[in-house]
Amino acid sequence: MPHIAYEVVRPDQARSCAVFASPHSGRNYSFSFLRSTVLDGHSIRSSEDAFVDLLFNSAPHFGAPFLMAGAPRAYLDLNRSRDELDPALIEGVRRQAHNPRVAFGLGVIPRVVANGRSIYQGKLTLDEARARIATYWVPYHDMLQSLLNDARADHGQAILVDCHSMPHEAMDGVARMGLKRPEVVLGDRFGAAASSDVVDQIEAAFVKAGFTVTRNTPFAGAYITQAYGRPARGQHAVQVELDRSLYMNESLVRPNGDFEDVQKALRGVVAEIARIRPESLALAAE
Repeated sequence: MPHIAYEVVRPDQARSCAVFASPHSGRNYSFSFLRSTVLDGHSIRSSEDAFVDLLFNSAPHFGAPFLMAGAPRAYLDLNRSRDELDPALIEGVRRQAHNPRVAFGLGVIPRVVANGRSIYQGKLTLDEARARIATYWVPYHDMLQSLLNDARADHGQAILVDCHSMPHEAMDGVARMGLKRPEVVLGDRFGAAASSDVVDQIEAAFVKAGFTVTRNTPFAGAYITQAYGRPARGQHAVQVELDRSLYMNESLVRPNGDFEDVQKALRGVVAEIARIRPESLALAAE
């Protein structure tokens, strides 16, 4: 089993109402897990948001905590509800109402990685699934909510910046339409998960750093954005999807020659987001 459920790096002083999190960059592939999968050690990483934790790790320097997953996404997907159990993978799970994510093998315990490649040869027991959820999912989400509660208590508002990466090919449809290919997709559940002022300021930070940005297409935000975005209560959630080809060789899962430049640019983005103040959000709501 992976060694830790999460790692959280807190700032010396909580100067920001932002909370940064990376639920899919965990890369602690235990020997027992690798032994249980039919995939090799390289293929199993294809769903991982590789190096996203390194790209956004400047958050504590600017007064915001940074929460990072320990378990890899192929082992447990923290961006799914704990109830999204796949009956095609887990013994004893009853089929429920149609859920596209579960149907495609992308439940809380994934059945497949990128391009639909199966992770296991057989099924897992329900006890195994419950153990993973109790050991990794529950602690991560408890800590995430605790960090958001602290931000709200200290600043009156909390902004969750949920950091992810997307395959370069995810935006091929946009490019085929003759439009400029977005490098960043911001997801706020079409306005349900964050105030427009918050998303405007986050978008402005990326644009200022030279990134091409779009919203909600094709990624509007999944479970985390939906579950934690409560703008009426002063808790905002925005999912950030960054084009992997900007900073890594996707086929080799290695940083490319532009990694440090992208990391530097994102440091500026993080600094801008960390400076968003509750006063501006309150004025926007009036």
